[in-house]
Amino acid sequence: MVRRVLITGGAGFIGSHTCLVLLEQGHELVVLDNFDNSSPEALRRVQELAGSTQLNLVEGDVRDPSAVDQAFSAAGTVDGVIHFAGLKAVEESVSDPLHYWDVNVNGSRVLAAAMDRHGCRTLVFSSTSTAYGKPETFPLREDMPTAPVNPYAETKVAVEQMLTALCRSGSWQVACLRYFNPVGAHPSGRIGEDPMGIPNNLFPFMTQVAAGRRDRLLIFGQDYPTPDGTCIRDYLHVMDLAEAHGMALEHLWERTTPDPLTLNIGTGRGLSVLEMVRGFEQATGLTIPLEFVGRRPGDVPRSLASPEKAQTVLGWSAHRTLEEMCRDGWSWQQGNPAGYRQNP
Repeated sequence: MVRRVLITGGAGFIGSHTCLVLLEQGHELVVLDNFDNSSPEALRRVQELAGSTQLNLVEGDVRDPSAVDQAFSAAGTVDGVIHFAGLKAVEESVSDPLHYWDVNVNGSRVLAAAMDRHGCRTLVFSSTSTAYGKPETFPLREDMPTAPVNPYAETKVAVEQMLTALCRSGSWQVACLRYFNPVGAHPSGRIGEDPMGIPNNLFPFMTQVAAGRRDRLLIFGQDYPTPDGTCIRDYLHVMDLAEAHGMALEHLWERTTPDPLTLNIGTGRGLSVLEMVRGFEQATGLTIPLEFVGRRPGDVPRSLASPEKAQTVLGWSAHRTLEEMCRDGWSWQQGNPAGYRQNP
């Protein structure tokens, strides 16, 4: 069944891959994006890959009620919303917490109010595994308490709490997807991660070093309580994550229970930073020069998902391998050495 879906932040890394998945499923999309950390070129390529023009773009900020109303008006009747728009750099959130509370929390409040006005109360929210803070028990399950340790995570938990309150008020269907660490790119190499400035995440930093854009990979901390001293994360392919959004939306359209749905989206397999670097080198045949530097504020030593609930509720599981993550991410970087700012 064809549905109309509004996607905030749809030109971003995860948003663009999710747009592609939904277009390939035949849905009609409206994307609201201010291109603060993304490019309209991503959406052009998404339509090219999908062979579909069923994507209407509204350029605007999710904090602007008039822009959000315009997005709803452009779509006609909206059947569901996927909310990606927000900021996600832990270190930046520590140095500028007010900006994060404004964009992530106030932006979500403005969006939810507009959804209520337009009679659309089905929402998939882009949340984070950092909501769990610094737990000592792994893998992480959705029934564990939240204990955020940085402003980025605090804002995501605050939005989850707001959405839970909306569900209690009646007639809302909400899924909060707590991502672990998405990496890689579409296998075509046409869309991928294109951070502005110095990347905050390991994978794009590493691929830019491999491409010669940066001299060496900086590894933040080598004295964590892990086997090799570097942080452990649950890395998953961005296409697995994109598919989870489509499945979550389908589930919300079918379910009748009002309780908010919280799901971990990860693989259940942990890799250290050094293990990821070695995996990339093995998959590509390249050598990544690296340098150990001090820890970053807000980073936690370890994060590892229990993905069983997503498997049980959605029938979803991550199935792409580390080799595919590295191969596809490198294909994107090779074909787009300056990201979307050039079109070779």
